[in-house]
Amino acid sequence: TDRPFRLVFWGNLCLFQSTPTHQDLNTKVAWAQGYTGKGVVVTILDDGIEKDHPDLISNYDPEASYDVNDGDTNPQPRYTQRNENRHGTRCAGEVAAAANNGVCGVGVAYNAKIGGVRMLDGEVTDVVEAHSLSLNPQHIHIYSASWGPEDDGKSLDGPAKLAKEAFLQGITKGRNGLGSIFVWASGNGGREQDSCNCDGYTNSIYTLSISSTTQAGSVPWYSEPCSSTLATTFSSGNPGEKQIVTTDLRQKCTDSHTGTSASAPLAAGIIALALEANMNLTWRDMQHLAVRTSQPGRLSAGDWKTNGVGLSHSYGYGLLDAGAMVALALNWTAVGPQHQCVHTMLAEPRDIGNKLVFSKSVDACWGRPEYVSSLEHVQARLTLSYNQRGKLAIHLISPLGTRSTLLFPRPNDFSSEGFNDWAFMTTHSWDEDPQGEWTLEIENVAANGRDYGVLSQFTLILWGTGPSAINPSSSDFPRPSNNSCKTFDAQQICIGEIIRATNYIQTWSLLS
Repeated sequence: TDRPFRLVFWGNLCLFQSTPTHQDLNTKVAWAQGYTGKGVVVTILDDGIEKDHPDLISNYDPEASYDVNDGDTNPQPRYTQRNENRHGTRCAGEVAAAANNGVCGVGVAYNAKIGGVRMLDGEVTDVVEAHSLSLNPQHIHIYSASWGPEDDGKSLDGPAKLAKEAFLQGITKGRNGLGSIFVWASGNGGREQDSCNCDGYTNSIYTLSISSTTQAGSVPWYSEPCSSTLATTFSSGNPGEKQIVTTDLRQKCTDSHTGTSASAPLAAGIIALALEANMNLTWRDMQHLAVRTSQPGRLSAGDWKTNGVGLSHSYGYGLLDAGAMVALALNWTAVGPQHQCVHTMLAEPRDIGNKLVFSKSVDACWGRPEYVSSLEHVQARLTLSYNQRGKLAIHLISPLGTRSTLLFPRPNDFSSEGFNDWAFMTTHSWDEDPQGEWTLEIENVAANGRDYGVLSQFTLILWGTGPSAINPSSSDFPRPSNNSCKTFDAQQICIGEIIRATNYIQTWSLLS
């Protein structure tokens, strides 16, 4: 691969802690309904898992484990004086630490089977990533990953060829065709004003991207806002706020797991509860459940807006609610086949200058088999040059007026390379009718009159579902109406300065 590095979002995590403001992931409600993760297999893609930890050993699953770094079946972490390889064990405890044994705490899905893939303790190549993402996909239900490109506010990186193919094979063939569920931490680059839409893993439509909120329900200092984040769980915050309790290396426990690294495994555990309630859920069904049940109510952010429900670039659709997810999963009817409608928006290159506003109406492939009547993910694939891309903010506005920020300015990004067919993704138009006028705005937020660049490609890719049980070639094929409702339920009813030490990062060299 030509990527110079890969970095891990290190943190400490496990299960949520109730707070005086009654913030809650509602796991007790799911447990009270009898759902504890039994029959569900989760694996942690990380630096290994201490399989003999007293809080993990009863749930450890060797069939969900592998050491990709050394090429054997033992995922035990490599022990060092500084315990650098503790991360995977901490993540594993959040998911499936055993209950009622007097050790550490309890995992969200404390009867789920837990495995670990040791893949970060060495050169993280495309081959290593692909091998990890495709481990035993008929046995493993959920893969949890808390790593990605470096959180330096200037990197632009994502999966290479083999890893991309592993994601595609996972969602099409994993779990006997229902699709592997990939849960991904959104990133810890907030202090560097990074954007998680410049991370091709969390920005993928195939991953369920999870951000963090603090004990008090505020945006953590490390949070990266972006339009691809789907939902949120708890993690660390400012000094004095609680962190996450979980298993730790050398058969110990910790109460200081941090960062979005800690949030993704909590989400994986909640998803395991929902999957136990309904093992027929597809990978897309699970994203629908997250959108429809996440709770924005007690989360503070400066950009909350309404799309039938609340959503934010910091939180997605809000805080995951285990009880609500399980309840909705029980009688959930699978969504229809995924449609992909591709529109080439740009006929000729456009100068960006200090600001470019480009609008075009689309028919969402009406009258064709790929017609999308209800949106899920939207991608804007852009190729553009600019003398300093970190000055740019990019927005996409849907026909119903939903404004997604595809790129926030990144002051540390002085690159003049621009973007080459980069797929920016938003989840903010979920359930909307995509037919009508889409607007792309590219703006230099630090305009000085001497900046320049050209937009040479804009491809709009609409992902979602078409009208059910209707033949597109028939005269009864309904032309969608651009009505005022933005979100529908399943019955189609309208509903409308801080301590750096807590965010430890390690960088690996990659093969060139």
